[in-house]
Amino acid sequence: MPLTFGTSNYSIKYSIKKRPAFTLFAFKLPAFQGSALTLPAALSGLILLAGFNISQANELPAPVQALADQGWEIHGQFEAPGGLSGFGASAQGQEIAIYLTPDGEHAIVGTLTDRQGENLTEAQLDQHVRAALEAETWQLLEDSHWIQDGSTEAPRVIYTFTDANCPYCQAFWKKTRPWVEAGEVQLRHIMVGVLAPDSPAKAATLLAADDPSAALKRHEEGEAITASAQPRDIEEQVYTNNQLFDALGLYATPTSAFQREVANGVVRIDRIQGMPEEAQLIELMGSPAPETQ
Repeated sequence: MPLTFGTSNYSIKYSIKKRPAFTLFAFKLPAFQGSALTLPAALSGLILLAGFNISQANELPAPVQALADQGWEIHGQFEAPGGLSGFGASAQGQEIAIYLTPDGEHAIVGTLTDRQGENLTEAQLDQHVRAALEAETWQLLEDSHWIQDGSTEAPRVIYTFTDANCPYCQAFWKKTRPWVEAGEVQLRHIMVGVLAPDSPAKAATLLAADDPSAALKRHEEGEAITASAQPRDIEEQVYTNNQLFDALGLYATPTSAFQREVANGVVRIDRIQGMPEEAQLIELMGSPAPETQ
């Protein structure tokens, strides 16, 4: 059964193998990279699911295709010095650069440096592997089962993993009201059941409500949830959300994911686990609270 350990600003899931509080039938997510990828500091520990494989759409050179046939994910191609052609790849959760020789007959795997010893591979991996995997992860969040909180027209979208038994999720909900009520931010609560035996049933009850947004609002304002059995498809939604939470290597609620734009207009993902500190909250929301501007 899941146990909750309170900390200063988040609740931690600790699982002991046991049947959940209500019955769920077997369901599997698509396969994902098994270990953490090397990501920017704000994403450390976040395991990203398998990205788009360009071999599905384009014919690859034979040496690169041979690696793809071994299970390597080929995410993108890039120019490289010395007549080489570069390919960004990942395998077993590790980011890898593949360099195709000019004759197209051989592939070299590793890090390319120049005469000063400068790493020429890192930036390519960041652009062609990490960014691609983060885009896939954002899509997985979008495709999960969440409850809308705020205007669907709000320009800033934040996905947050929420457990109905998490007091810090409730505190986070209250802290975000200025941005949400001003129409600047919309939260999408991915409902999980990871903290207590009745967490899955409570999550299912909220997802199955006639008006899930209103039900979540009442709960966050203090109304107790009366958990009840729900249709199997609703229980499955909670189960798949839990699987996503685990697959991403997360351990605390709330955990919030948001997008930020970096150089050249590239969009990346950051995440904050736990109740954000004041500076983190401003970063997450994208601006100071409206009433303080």
